[in-house]
Amino acid sequence: MKPFDAPESALGGIGTDTIATLIAAASDIALILDDKGIIRDLAFGNEELSSEVAEDWIGRAWIETVTNDSRPRIEALIADAKSSVGPPTWRQVDHLSRDGAEMPVRYLATRLGDRDHLVAIGRNLQGIAALQQRLVDAQQSLERDYWRLRQLETRYRLLFRSATDAIVIIDPETSKVVEANPAAALLLTADSRRLVGRSFPDGFDESGTRAIQSLVAGIRAAGRGNDVRAQLRTGATFQISGAPVRQENNSLILLRLSRLDTDTGEQSPSVEPRSRLSKMVEKVPDGVVLTANDGRILSANAAFLELAQVPNEDQVRGESLDRWLGRPGVDLNVLIANLRQHGAVRLFATHIRSELGSSSEVEISATAVHNGDQPSFGFIIRNVDRRVSADTRGEGALPRSIEHLSELVGRVPLKEVVRESTDMIERLCIEAALELTGDNRASAAELLGLSRQSLYVKLRRYGLSEPGAESDSE
Repeated sequence: MKPFDAPESALGGIGTDTIATLIAAASDIALILDDKGIIRDLAFGNEELSSEVAEDWIGRAWIETVTNDSRPRIEALIADAKSSVGPPTWRQVDHLSRDGAEMPVRYLATRLGDRDHLVAIGRNLQGIAALQQRLVDAQQSLERDYWRLRQLETRYRLLFRSATDAIVIIDPETSKVVEANPAAALLLTADSRRLVGRSFPDGFDESGTRAIQSLVAGIRAAGRGNDVRAQLRTGATFQISGAPVRQENNSLILLRLSRLDTDTGEQSPSVEPRSRLSKMVEKVPDGVVLTANDGRILSANAAFLELAQVPNEDQVRGESLDRWLGRPGVDLNVLIANLRQHGAVRLFATHIRSELGSSSEVEISATAVHNGDQPSFGFIIRNVDRRVSADTRGEGALPRSIEHLSELVGRVPLKEVVRESTDMIERLCIEAALELTGDNRASAAELLGLSRQSLYVKLRRYGLSEPGAESDSE
C-alpha cells in the first residue's frame, strides 16, 4: 500500500461527516472500535448486508461477532492497528448472520488519527464464496464424469480383449485399422500391435478384398451391410459382418470375423472357447438380456433373474422384456426405436418391476447386434438403488426436475403429478428469487410478491431454510 504524499495539505479541510461518508462508501461494512475492541459505531455500504447483521453489535466486542476460528484473526487485526508498525494487513474473518449462516468478510484495521479509536474497513466476500463453491461443485461434477467414463472404458477394454470373436475397428476414410483385439491377431496371424495402422483388408485374395470393400461401402452408405465371406491368401476363410460405431466425432466401422471350416462351411470354434465369455456374462453383477427384434427375451443372466425375482431362465425366455420394465408399452418401445435408429442407447433411466411386486431403479445401456436381416438387441441393466437412495428425497419430497417429473408418469395418478409439478415450479421460483437477490429473504419476498412470513413458511416447507431463519422477519 502507498499512502498519500501530503495528506494534510490535500485533505486537511475535510470534516468529520465527510470522512465518515468516505469510509462508509469505500467499504461494505465499516466499524469504529475503541482501544479495547468494543464496537462503538458501524456503517454499511448496502442495505442487503445490514439486514443480515444482528442489531446488537454496537456495544459488543468485535471478537464476539465472529466464529471461534476467526477470533485469533480479530486479535491480530487489533494488535496490528495498535502497533502502527508497517502497513495494515487484510485478514478474512467469518461473522455469524441473523439466520446462523457464516458471512465471510475481509477486514483491514488501522488507528483513527491520534485518537484511541480504531477503524475497521470490511469487504463482503459472500459473492466470491458463492463463486468458489460453484467452482468446487463443477470440479466435483467433472471428476464424477471422468471416473464414470474411466469405468466405462475399463469395461469396454475388458469385453473387447476377452471376446473370442475376432474384432477389427477401421477408419472408413483411410481404410486403416484403428484397433484390433487379440482374437483378431490370432486369426489373422499377426501381432495386434502390428495390425493397428495397417490397411484393411490386407492379405485377402482379390475376391475377398472386393467383398470386404463392398461391405464397408454399404455400412458407410446405409448404416448396415450383409455378411460376406472372404479368404486369405493362406487359404483361411472368414465370414465377416460389420456395424457402424461412433467415437467422439469420428465414424468408425466395427468388423467381426468368424473363421469358417473349409470342409463344412460352418464357423470353426475359436482358439479360446466361447464358454469363457458366456461364463463372464453369466457372473457379471449387472443384468444382461438378449432379445429378438420385437423385444422377446432370448436369454438372460442370473443378475437379471434376481432383479425380476424369477427362479430360472426358462420362465423369462420368450416373454417380452416390457413385462418387467417400469412403464408398460412405453420404455421398451422407446429403447427399440432408438436402437433401430442409432444402434445404441446409453444410461436410460427406468425401473424394474419384479414378479413379487418390488421395484428397483435401474439404468439401461443397449446395443443392436446385426446378424443377417433380423437384428437382436443386447441390454445391460444396472441396479442404481444405492446411488438413488443417497441422493433422492423422501417419499413425499418434491421432484428435482422436469426429467424427474416425466419418470412419475405411469407410476402415480395424474392428479398427484400435477400437484408435484405445481410444487416444483413454486420451489424453482423461490430458489431463483433467492439467487437473484443474493439469498436476501426480504428482497426475495418483495420480488415474489409475498409477505415475508409467507416466504418463510414456504422456505420451511421446501427445506430451503434452517430452523430459526424467520428471526429476521419484521
